Amino acid sequence: MVPKNPRQTVPVYSSEQGRLCPGCGAPVAACTCDRQPVAPRGDGIVRVGRQTKGRKGSGVTTVSGLPLTLDQLRDLAARLKKQCGAGGGVKDGVIEIQGDHRDLLVTALGRLGYTVKRAGG
Repeated sequence: MVPKNPRQTVPVYSSEQGRLCPGCGAPVAACTCDRQPVAPRGDGIVRVGRQTKGRKGSGVTTVSGLPLTLDQLRDLAARLKKQCGAGGGVKDGVIEIQGDHRDLLVTALGRLGYTVKRAGG
């Protein structure tokens, strides 16, 4: 039987070398792959909205559409949370900040050079 996905044939463990990189097949310590996280590509517009679903009525402000890697998103989220004086985090590539801070975030992200749209009501 021929596997549909050719990556299924790449070994990921060797009893002689240990864990192997699925990309290049070398031991993980000597991996030659450029496995840098790729920033998601969107339409170039950052959307700032408000969500209350699944939060028992408490709202959070969401910032989505940022073309940043996960580490960069966490750094930006920390700066924005500090500016708003609120908690929050990064979930599935979306920054969530507790409370309704849409106006403040639109101006802050605009100052950072992003094209920002206020999404939702």
